[in-house]
Order: sequence, then structure tokens, then C-alpha cells
Amino acid sequence: MTQTIAPRVRTLVLLILAVAGALLAGAAPVSAHAALTGSDPAQGAVVDTAPSQVSLTFSEPIAVGDDSVRVLDPKGERVDKGDPANPSGTTYSVRLVSGLPDGTYTVAYQVVSADSHPVAGAFTFSIGAPSETTVSVSAQGSDDGLVGWLYGFGRYVSYAGFVVLAGGAAFVLACWAPGARVRAVQRLVVSGWLALTAATLGLLMLRGSYTTSGKVGDVFDLELLGDVLQTKTGAALVSRLLLLAAAALFIAVLFGAYARTADAVEPDRDAEDDGGDDDEGPDKRDLTFGLALGGTVVAAGLAASWAMSEHASQGLQAGVAMPVDVVHLLAVAAWLGGLTALLVSLYRAPVETPVGRDAVRRFSRLAFGSVVTLAVTGVYQSWRQLGSWSAFTDTRYGQLLLVKIALVAVMVAVAFLSRRWTQRLADARVSEAAEEAERTEATERAEEAVRAEATVRAEEGVRAEATKRAEEEKQPAGTGPAEASGASEVSEASMAVEPPKASGASDASDAEKAEAGQDSVRAAQLARQRAAAEAARQKRLRDADPNRFGLRRSVLAEAGVAVVLLAVTTVLTQTEPGRTEQDARAATAASSSASATGQGSGAVSLTMPFDTGGKSGKSGKGVVSIDLDPAQAGDNALHVYVEGPDGTPVDVPEVKIALTLAAQNIGPLPVAPDHVTTGHWSASRVQIPMAGDWKVEVTVRTSDIDQVTVSKNAQIG
Repeated sequence: MTQTIAPRVRTLVLLILAVAGALLAGAAPVSAHAALTGSDPAQGAVVDTAPSQVSLTFSEPIAVGDDSVRVLDPKGERVDKGDPANPSGTTYSVRLVSGLPDGTYTVAYQVVSADSHPVAGAFTFSIGAPSETTVSVSAQGSDDGLVGWLYGFGRYVSYAGFVVLAGGAAFVLACWAPGARVRAVQRLVVSGWLALTAATLGLLMLRGSYTTSGKVGDVFDLELLGDVLQTKTGAALVSRLLLLAAAALFIAVLFGAYARTADAVEPDRDAEDDGGDDDEGPDKRDLTFGLALGGTVVAAGLAASWAMSEHASQGLQAGVAMPVDVVHLLAVAAWLGGLTALLVSLYRAPVETPVGRDAVRRFSRLAFGSVVTLAVTGVYQSWRQLGSWSAFTDTRYGQLLLVKIALVAVMVAVAFLSRRWTQRLADARVSEAAEEAERTEATERAEEAVRAEATVRAEEGVRAEATKRAEEEKQPAGTGPAEASGASEVSEASMAVEPPKASGASDASDAEKAEAGQDSVRAAQLARQRAAAEAARQKRLRDADPNRFGLRRSVLAEAGVAVVLLAVTTVLTQTEPGRTEQDARAATAASSSASATGQGSGAVSLTMPFDTGGKSGKSGKGVVSIDLDPAQAGDNALHVYVEGPDGTPVDVPEVKIALTLAAQNIGPLPVAPDHVTTGHWSASRVQIPMAGDWKVEVTVRTSDIDQVTVSKNAQIG
């Protein structure tokens, strides 16, 4: 049966790997996690006078370099000067040369978001009037080519290696201690360690090119490698390598000292049976506890190397999100990694160390706890990354999350079938145990009969020899002298002949003893042959058992879904969160709406997305736009527009403005605009005492307890 199953298994595995590869290939180009939510001048805007700087506002903090932001004139010449600055929050600006002529200018940016992903893009604005020709700048990021694909593949391998390493070790410690002596399980865990180590080294080398040029030749640039080591992501990768050194020691102890103390055969018995935990000595219990504690610490540290450098480290409630992300990753490893170890054990465990029903039951309980943990932490992460129900269908992140939820549901359904097969295996095990006892008793009786027969034959040979010698030594009674003399002569003759007789008897005795010894050897050989035949028969019966066969196939199906699930998770971690994507859309819609309604006719127009958190249950997300006309020292007219995420005007309980000129220590100067109509406030005769780079702060209150302050800089005069 195994000869017909193996090709099907290989075909299924190849199909699963092909699906996972297609998902990973479809992940490029990856979506960044920081989005451009606003700019000054705005995208497509036409301004009357040349600005002194260009400001870009992102959804989260970013890392910028010397050439992160470039401004090109209509001829393609750079007109920016100096390095990008970070005047406030998530707004970054670069100064422009003075005396810029009219025409269309192109702003190109390539930065790295705080959660380690590169962000690239370009937009245009015009001075006076759009020019007839514009510069063509590709917005292709450094993560779109071969380096980007290799980096994404390395991330997948690192996740898979961590899952197999941590989950396989947890399966041995928590579910099946004899697995520490099974060669296939040892190779599985060591392969996970090797995969994670190699992938981490590869990511460290690729990181510099991935976030800058995207060229394969820059992978071995030591200067870029030094720059990577100064970043948060570089520090996380180095920390992961150090933790992997500790994991190597853990593996050595697990498959060394611990394996020698593990039972050779799975003790399929209840905890209250004789020979349970009481049979374990204090040394073994201490070793098990030490391995469990040390392994948990190392696994948590490895999981933290992802949590502290990616999604969880940025955005809302980062202090809560990072430990939740660690727990989430550990639950994934315990479930999927343990499932992989169980699959390998079911197919590759030797006949003398089979996976028992108790091991499967223990893993079933471990998997159930992991699924519950994944559900709780997943709900929190979904709320944090999406922020609204509409994001499930309106954003790519939400759509991928729905696919992931569906795959988890399929795995849980298949796991339910595995539990049923496990129960059937347990029920069948009772009758099998009785039959096994009868077969063992019959084998022992046969072996005992062979040994008894050999012993009886040896004893009969010894008794026959003794009787023969006793009869020869007896003399006849009542003989005369002559007869005595004759007897004496006969006796002498007998004595002369006796030694050969004694030698012949001794040889016969030795031959019989040798024959008896050979019988014993043949009996032992026969016993060994019967034991080997019985072991082979047991393996055939185990492989042909429909319950065990069903359990194998259901676990294989679970593992196949797990491979695809891990690929979807990898793509998900590289995709822009739904909350950020919706904020960026709202900012773009607000800019378009402002241009259509004439809101951008003032000398300065600022657009700022906001999110108060909505703790009161009301929506706290939207976009606030500020028009300041003529944006000169003296009297100015100020207009405030508030729109919801869908671009429609909305009213809020309160809007406050404050102006600050930090260079001259002026301000903040409060402005209280009057409500005009839905989503519109205005204030006239706003006094700005002098020209300069003013900070405009807007405080939006959406309820009695929910409010937020957002800001941007505006050049006055």
C-alpha cells in the first residue's frame, strides 16, 4: 500500500509548494506600510508663486537619506538643496533653490518606513501654469526586482524555519518524548534551525540593496551592510542570529542528554497508570523543566525579533501590540510546527517507536489551545490594522486577511476530522492490545516448549551414559579359583581394553552435549526470527490500519493547508495595512475635492488626515483642510474644511487652530473659527505678525472624550 501512496503524497506536496510559490511570486511588488497622506504643494496643484520648500506627510515615521527626496524642474534638473528635514511629526521637507521659473515640477521620493519596508513614489505640481512637457520619473521601488523577490522569499523561509524549529521542539517536549530519539524528527528540527539561520544571514546581506538601489551588485557592498547594522531592522536580524546560537545549544541538549533519558517506546497509558510520571527520576524532571523554560525564552526572543521591527512596532498601541504579536507567533509555531512534526512521525517513525494515541491526543490539546490564542490575538491585530469593517473588502490587506481566515477555518475543519480518526484509533487499540497479548503468550509458550524439549533430550543422554558405565563396572558373583583366575585374566583384559571404552563414552557424551547446545542456539535463532517476523507483520498491519491511514491523510491535508497559510501570512506582512490605505485614499479624495470646490484657491492649502481613535463609538477618522489667503504678514482669511473618510463634509463638536513661529519664539497664536455650514469653518482678519515657516496646528474634537491634534508647516510671506 505504501508503494501506491508515496507517488500521490509526492504529487500533493509538489502541488502545495507550487501554490505557495505562486502566492510569493504574486507578492512582488510588495506594498509598503507607510503611505503618503499629503504634500505641500499638493499633488497636481498649481501655485502662483514658487515655494521655498516641498513637504511630504506620511502615515508613519520614515527613515530618509541624502537622496530620499528629489525635486526636478521641467528639464529634469534637480532644484532641491540640502538634506531632507523632519520639522514635525511625520512631515518631511526639502528646501528648493530660489527663483524657480514657471512650469511643472516632479517630486520623487524613496524612503524606508518605520516597519522596515521601502516606500517609493512620485507626483507633480506646477508654478504659474503647467508646462507642455514634464519629466518622466518611474515610481518603481527597489523592492520590485530580483532583490525584492529574493528578500520576500527569504522572509518566507525565515518564518517557515522558525515554525518548524520551535514547533518541532515543542512537540517533542510536550507531546512525544520518545521523538527525541527518532532520526526523522531530529532532522526536521535541525533543518528548521538551518533554514532560519541561512535566511537571516541572507536578509542581512540583501537589506542594504533592498532599501536603496535594488541592484544585485550592491548586495555585497560592505558600506551598505554597515548602514544596515545601524538601523532597527539590522539590529533585529543580528539579535536573531545571537538567539539562534543559543537555540543550537538547546537542540544539542534536546537530542543528546534528553534523548538518552526518554523512553524508547511511547507509553500509551493514562497518567494514573502504574509507571507514569512517578517512574521519572528527579534528574529527568529537572532536565525537562529546564529545556521547556529555556526553549520558551529563546522562542519568545526569536519571535520578538519580528515584532520589534515590523507591523507591531508602529501605529496604535505599539506597547500592547508587540507582546501580542510575540504570543501570536508562538501560537502559530506550536500549531503548524507541531503539526509538521506529527506528520513526519506518522510517516517516518520506526516500528519500534511508533506514535501512540496519547501523543496524538496531547498534540490535539496543544493545537486547540494554540487556535484559541490565535483567535484572540488575531481579532486584536485585525482591529488594529483595519480599523473598520469596510476595510475587509475595500483594501488588499483586508482581502488577504479574509483569505487567511478562510484557510484557518479549513485547517480547523480538517483538524476535527483528525480528532475523529484519533478516537477511532484509540477504540481499535483496545482490541488490538488483547490480540497482541494472546500472540505474545503463544509465542512465549512455543519458545518455552522448544527449550524444554532440548533440556529433556540432554538429560536423557546423560542418564543413558551413566547407566551403561555402571553395568560394565559390575562383576559376576559365585565363581571358582580357575574361574577367578580366568576372571582375573578377563578382568586384566578388560582393564586393558577399558580405556578405549571410557574414551568412546566421553566422546559420545560431548557429542550429545554439543547437539544440545546447537538446539539451544537454534531455539534462540528461531525466537529472533519470530520476533523479526512479528515486527514486520505489526508494521504491515499498522500501515494497513484504516484508522491510522485516515489519520495520516488528514494530518497531511492539514500540513498542506498550513504551507499555503504561511505563504499568505508572509504576503500579508508585506502589505500596506487597511487603516493606512484608507487614510491615504481619504487624503487623496480630500485634495481632489478641494480642487473641485475651489478650496485650494488660497495662497496656502494644507491637508491633514486625523484619527481620534473613536473611543466613544463614533467614527474618529477624517481629513481636515486649511486654506490661508493671502498667506502674507498681516491680515489673512482662514477657512477650515472637515470631511469624513468617504470625502463628504462632516460636522465635529470643535475645531481649534494655533499658529507658531518657532524660529522667533512666537506663539502659539490661537484662532477660533466660526461654523459656516456643514464641514466648513472660517475666520477673517487672522493676524500673522511676520513672514517665516509657521507651524499650523489643528485640534479636532469628535466627541466629549475623543480629540486629536495634527500639524503641518506653511511658508508665510
